[in-house]
Amino acid sequence: MPTLDWLNRATAFSTAAQVPYRLLDTVSTHGNQHQAHDNLLIQGDNLEALKALLPFYRGQVKCIFIDPPYNTQSAFEHYDDNLEHSQWLSMMLPRLQLLRELLAEDGSIWVTIDDNEGHYLKVLMDEVFGRRNFVANVFWQKTHTRENRTDISAVHDHLLVMAKNRDGWKEVRNMLPSSEEQLERFTNPDSDPRGNWASLPAHAKAEKGRREAQFFTITTPSGRKIDPPPGRCWLYTEPRFLEMVRDGRIWFGESGNNAPRVKKFLSEVQEGLVPSTLWLHQEVGTNGKAKAELVALFPGETPFSTPKPEALLQRILHIASNPGDLVLDSFLGSGTTAAVAHKMGRRWIGIEMGEHAATHCLPRLEKVIAGEQGGISSAVNWQGGGGFRFARLGAPIFDAHGCIHPDVRFATLAAFVWQQETGTAFDPALGRAGTPWLGTHSVFESCSRLSDKAEVPISLEISDAPVLRSRTAYYLLFNGILGDKRPASGNVLTRAVLDALLALHATTPHPEAPLVVYGEANRLGPETLARARVTFKHIPYDVKAR
Repeated sequence: MPTLDWLNRATAFSTAAQVPYRLLDTVSTHGNQHQAHDNLLIQGDNLEALKALLPFYRGQVKCIFIDPPYNTQSAFEHYDDNLEHSQWLSMMLPRLQLLRELLAEDGSIWVTIDDNEGHYLKVLMDEVFGRRNFVANVFWQKTHTRENRTDISAVHDHLLVMAKNRDGWKEVRNMLPSSEEQLERFTNPDSDPRGNWASLPAHAKAEKGRREAQFFTITTPSGRKIDPPPGRCWLYTEPRFLEMVRDGRIWFGESGNNAPRVKKFLSEVQEGLVPSTLWLHQEVGTNGKAKAELVALFPGETPFSTPKPEALLQRILHIASNPGDLVLDSFLGSGTTAAVAHKMGRRWIGIEMGEHAATHCLPRLEKVIAGEQGGISSAVNWQGGGGFRFARLGAPIFDAHGCIHPDVRFATLAAFVWQQETGTAFDPALGRAGTPWLGTHSVFESCSRLSDKAEVPISLEISDAPVLRSRTAYYLLFNGILGDKRPASGNVLTRAVLDALLALHATTPHPEAPLVVYGEANRLGPETLARARVTFKHIPYDVKAR
């Protein structure tokens, strides 16, 4: 596959791996305390914030929307939007790499951009997400006015859509609701008991592969003879066409003298419409509309230059997610994505580096909780409620020598260990709270491997049961999890600690699984560990700092 080259490209591909993991320090909680856990507003550099999210949210985000700086040399107050082209590409690449890691297998990412970098961004995203996972380039009409001070007035932005796995995403994406105008096309002039219908042409382009049987003369009820138009053929063979006539699925007009058309009943049409690649301002709003929404929320303040209207985000989240799904925006800007996600019942994470994370995003989301009625509120019957956490990036998890920061607690280190070992986000429910057991991870294959056993007849029965490839239980001795905080005891693998772990392991759903134990030190010999099926890993040296 062709790739995009630029100055410092090789360095950009290693940037994400070099970013240190950092703590996320909760500053405040807003709204409903219980529901606040689902939503997170982070102030800090988005590259470091994305890395900090990986252990907890890897593979869990259903929809990502980002509105990155356009690199147009028209800098606005809240961003450095005047970056050299190569710097811009080097800025975007590691962020896209981390965003892909956070995306669910059936998730999608939507990126707004203009012509200045849009085509380069498309090639870059092909490289990160795979060209076959490209979904669409949506044209959004961002303004309904014409700029007469330039050679050609640009009235659209690009909305590049990529899926983590397009085959899976196509199965879960939602369609748009049918409009009143589209529903008006379905009528019932012949009082068909099957209900309203719309008519479609009964012919198609006579491309290579069309059967000769699709070329024949049709006689209408009035006796008129009709052949397919030049370069066209009938949709069906003659026997099938006559069957459709008998079933009342062909319409010749009220007088029975018109060219045949196929009746498509409303009851048979899929609910909703497949989204198109042209989104008009009447449907999803403009930058001007978005500015008006912000001015209504913050009277007297100068809004962002290119905010996105809530209706635009509503359409994206409707197509790409469902209530309860997790939505992420790592260039949160004025907070529109989080506000719309909250009103639509999605969980959300928003990241913004500037002070306006606290001066704009935070109060805007507090207004959402309070039930503000701007934007899409009336369309979704928003009445307020919910909550969120406001956090800032804290200290690195590991220092320059690989030592663990003293503020790190068991649950945080457990998430890093679990992600490192399994490549998935940590879920405390997988293990047992208050114990060193983090969980047992099983890896399955879609089909069994070849074995060295004698050949047996092939079974004609098809089994959908996954084939187990490996299963491992993970344990972490840290922060005195066993109740003894002395460095030489509860966090060290001794004979007594091993006996306690084996007793705990025997009560887990898969006591036959081997154990991987992380601890500060090991006092047991290799033979003892082998008999217990234990692999010991040393903290901090066996915990990846990057």
